[in-house]
Amino acid sequence: MWRGAAWWGAIAAIVVGAQFVRFDRTAPPVHGNLAAPPDVMRTLRGACYDCHSNETEWPWYSQVAPFSWLLQRDVDEGRRRLNFSEWDEYASDPGTASGKLAEIASSVARGGMAPWYYRVLHPAARLSPAQRELLRQWAEGAAGQERPPA
Repeated sequence: MWRGAAWWGAIAAIVVGAQFVRFDRTAPPVHGNLAAPPDVMRTLRGACYDCHSNETEWPWYSQVAPFSWLLQRDVDEGRRRLNFSEWDEYASDPGTASGKLAEIASSVARGGMAPWYYRVLHPAARLSPAQRELLRQWAEGAAGQERPPA
């Protein structure tokens, strides 16, 4: 009896103590947003910008450990791989921009974005087939325009 209570007490102490491990949520500045047609931007903002921009909107559960740790890791990784708020840096190198756009087209077309666990709590990230096709066509077309001359 006491052993079970001690375990639950230890678990409760760990959970409460974990709440004191916080991350800096200061948004880095936007250096140059992506320019795209309004319907594409609306879809990207709704489905992608929380992890792939400096304009993350943190949900209430992002303040509760261990969820906060997982979300912070996902946002850090998403920004590292593709950050729409720093698009000017990609655009300064047409090869990089076209590579990012090709990766967007491929990932969206195969259903790799957004991850399933993100879609569970974020309805806007559940892209319809029409939205996936819209993003794929836009990204492929834009990638062709960004390619460096041969």
